[in-house]
Formats: sequence, C-alpha cells, structure tokens
Amino acid sequence: MQPYLCLLLYVPLTLATEASLREFTSGNNLFTTSLYKQITNNEKGNFLVSPLSVETILALTQSGARDATAEEIRTALHLPNSQEKIEDAVRTLQPLLRKTDPYTLQSANKIYIKKNFEIRDEFKKVATDFDAELENIDFEQRGAAAATMNGWVEGRTNNKIKNLINAEDLDDRTRAILINALYFKGNWSVPFERYGTFEQDFYKGGEDKVQVEMMHDTLYQNYYESQELGAKFLELPFEGDDVTLTVVLPNERNGLSALESGLDKVFDAPSYDKTNVRIVLPKFKIESVVDLKTILQQLGVNKVFRDDEADLSGIAGEKGDLIVDKVRQKTFIDVSENGVEAAAATFAVVGVPLSGTYYAVPPKEFIADHPFIFYIKVKDLVIFAGRVVDPSQ
Repeated sequence: MQPYLCLLLYVPLTLATEASLREFTSGNNLFTTSLYKQITNNEKGNFLVSPLSVETILALTQSGARDATAEEIRTALHLPNSQEKIEDAVRTLQPLLRKTDPYTLQSANKIYIKKNFEIRDEFKKVATDFDAELENIDFEQRGAAAATMNGWVEGRTNNKIKNLINAEDLDDRTRAILINALYFKGNWSVPFERYGTFEQDFYKGGEDKVQVEMMHDTLYQNYYESQELGAKFLELPFEGDDVTLTVVLPNERNGLSALESGLDKVFDAPSYDKTNVRIVLPKFKIESVVDLKTILQQLGVNKVFRDDEADLSGIAGEKGDLIVDKVRQKTFIDVSENGVEAAAATFAVVGVPLSGTYYAVPPKEFIADHPFIFYIKVKDLVIFAGRVVDPSQ
C-alpha cells in the first residue's frame, strides 16, 4: 500500500517585490473571479471563500510539484510563471502577516510530518520561505493527531475555525499535513452607531423577505455607480486604511445573477468618488465549508489528483508516489457595527493512490436590503470574498 501526503492549509497572504507583487495581485483578482464563479454553480445561498487561502495551499504544493503537474496549478491559479517569483512573493509578504495594530492580521503555516518519513531538503527550504514550522506526529493515532492539529488551527484563528480535520481524514497512508492559518479582525475607521441598528425587511428575491438587523449611518466614503454592471460600489475602510471591505449592490432586488455574470469587473477597484453616503447594511455572519477538489478540477487542476500523472517528487519519492486526494476550506466572518472578524482554513489531502463629512447636497443612498457581493482586500489582494442572500441564516 502506497503512502499519501495530507495537506492542510489555513490561508496566508502573499506579497513580494514590486514586480512580483503586481503580478501576484493581478493573478489574485483573476483567480478570485474564477473561484467565485465555480462556487456559484453549486451554492445558491450565502457563502464565503478565501481565494488567498487556496492560493497559498496550492502555491506550497506546486513548490513540490514538477513539470506539467506544477504548470497546471500555476496556470489555473494565475500564479507567477516561475517558482522563483512565487517564493519571492511569499517571502516579501510575511511581514504584512504579523500585524496586531491598528488591526489584527495573523498568518501561520505548519507542516505535520509522519514520524520517520523524510521529505526533501529542498522542500524544507521552501517551507522556510513560507515561514512554516515542521513537526513530527503519529498519524496512526488518528484521534489524537486530529485533535493536535485542530487545536493548532483554533489557537491561530481565535477559535473561529474548529474541527477542520477529522480522524477519518487520516490513515496509514498519511505522510504529511500542511496547514496555513489566516485570521483577521479589524474595526471600521468610522463605526456604525449602535442606536442606528434596528430590524427591517431584507428582500431575498422578489417579494420574499425576512426581518434582519440593519445598520444605518450617513458617512463620507468611497462610492461608485456602474451603469455597465447596474450596481453600486461602497468601500468601507478599517482602521489602518490599507484594509477595506467592499460591498457591490445590484440596483435591482433580483439583480444578483446579472451582476455575477460580470464578475471580471466586480473585483477590480473602480474610480471611486469620496462622497456623503446614506448607508443601510445588514449585520451578518457566515460560516462556509467548500469542497475544492471538484472546483479545482473544473478550473483545470487535474494531474495532481491522478495517480498516473501526479508528480510531487519535489516533496518526497518519485513521480506517482504522492497525489493530492482532497482539498477543503472552512471560513468564518462576522460583520457588525464595530467592524469585521474573519478566518479561513483550506484542507488538502495529498497521497498515493490506493492503487464622516457632511454637505448640503442630499447624500447618495446605498440601501443593501437585497442580495449583494462583498470582499475584503489587504494591499489590493482579495483575502475573502462572498455573497449575502439571506442575512438571517
């Protein structure tokens, strides 16, 4: 029976030298669009995904992949076209991932390795570039091993991501688990006043509505109206100003599907005007679990999942000795008057085959009482993206 490598990653953020950063950021926006589109094929309600989490886990995986296996991953994820550029981006990004003031953005990577299983020195060096700790563990003690790894994830995400790994994810073929953890918590630059929160109707579609808590305020913010998309953009900054939450609201109550057909323009920052805006925005929480293996296959990542084609010999063994068996992500977000708390985890199993300011003019109106898209950016990189169809769920 051949072994397999289990990769568990919890999202990090990636930055680089100016050229590598621009290339990575451009790819991040393209991948966000592709990933979001594929998720909507199966998910009709609320969801949250971290594109950066997926990019991180697979960027680390492709560092141990070779030839066509690595090329497929880079192409599907729109990663820089060389290993050197990817690793340069990751190294340069690390300082941004240890922020504690004025917002918290913490990323941590870890690789759990089966006792007595050797991975290549070159891959250990790549792990160092990803700032990943290495630790030996006994995967045959499935319950204890899962508890250890879940405890690590929970500790790095303020207990927002629990039970990422099940004991059933481990067996006698498991050789390694790679985990990347990302946690973000930030306060709005200008918080919503709590007395301005009260229940009102949110229209899920047509006249189908639900009563939810809606935050109200009039603030001086970045605002844009797109005639092409039939939607309004509102950018809400967090303290620190380099992290923002953008809400993209269709003009029509039933306009979400039409808006999602133009996703390639949704995640690009428009030419905002700073203006006075009357804002009505629901409080909401979303917890999502997304099985990413099928989605990645639909995006063109196939060889790494196939025992006759996978080449992960940069991690250990020879071509065909290791495959990626599953990729799964767990995410959490809580949006309220003070700000946002968010976390994400991506789990991949790799193994061998079994065989403001006010003006006299009336303010613009941004009344988010129907389904919308949202995303969080740090330094122009999308770290979370999703949609709200029903804030009461």
